Amino acid sequence: MEEKKLICINCPMGCMLTVAMEKGMILSIEGNTCRRGETYAGKELTNPTRIVTSTVKVSGGREHMVSVKTKEDIPKDKVMECVRALKNVTVKAPVRIGDVVMEDAAGTGVDIVATKDVGSIEAKKNELFINEAE
Repeated sequence: MEEKKLICINCPMGCMLTVAMEKGMILSIEGNTCRRGETYAGKELTNPTRIVTSTVKVSGGREHMVSVKTKEDIPKDKVMECVRALKNVTVKAPVRIGDVVMEDAAGTGVDIVATKDVGSIEAKKNELFINEAE
């Protein structure tokens, strides 16, 4: 029998979990104060996944970058491939929260979405022109 120790990251409690395993099968999970700890340990040891957060370049925007994230969690072993792919992405302003900036990240079937609005430079110029005319 093999014993694994984990710290649950599903809530602020940070429970110290002890998981007994044999031949890749979970026999028991101890140390969790809520069910989320049990769920976390089971998933982390059999199929670990992560939400990826990053930034991508914006062309023609009021800001040069926009924050993005995976719409859902992806397999942990695909995280670096996803981040490398984002390095080459540039989106055109305007960008709205929830806009898909990359489909099927790293072949996972999960899209990357914007988590912030970024207006366009043209919209800013129009606002300045209108304000000066008043």
